[in-house]
Amino acid sequence: QVQLVESGGGLVQAGGSLRLSCAGTGYIFSNFAMGWFRQAPGKEREYVAAISWDGGTTDYADFAKDRFTIARDNARNTVYLQMNSLKPEDTAVYSCAVMTKGYYSTFDAEQAYGYWGQGTQVTVSS
Repeated sequence: QVQLVESGGGLVQAGGSLRLSCAGTGYIFSNFAMGWFRQAPGKEREYVAAISWDGGTTDYADFAKDRFTIARDNARNTVYLQMNSLKPEDTAVYSCAVMTKGYYSTFDAEQAYGYWGQGTQVTVSS
């Protein structure tokens, strides 16, 4: 029933930009905070950014604070991740997730997210 579909990934040169989208269906989109995570080959999944149910609060991993922007459009049931000044180390599969356990203290708590998309590949060439 719950489905998250990411799009917008692709191949980009270092220094370039991409905007990822995540469309959520099967639940009341505006009731939940949303997060972005990424996973590179051979690496653990890591937190990227999150946004509150109404977009009033955003949170970023240190590496993302100056280069990435998370936003949401509840009318379109979509959350976005604008990525600028991309680096080769940003290469990963980027996934969005629904925060279903809102009692966790921080947005980066992976266990707080109950639903996950399949991800979209981002490749940054040097």
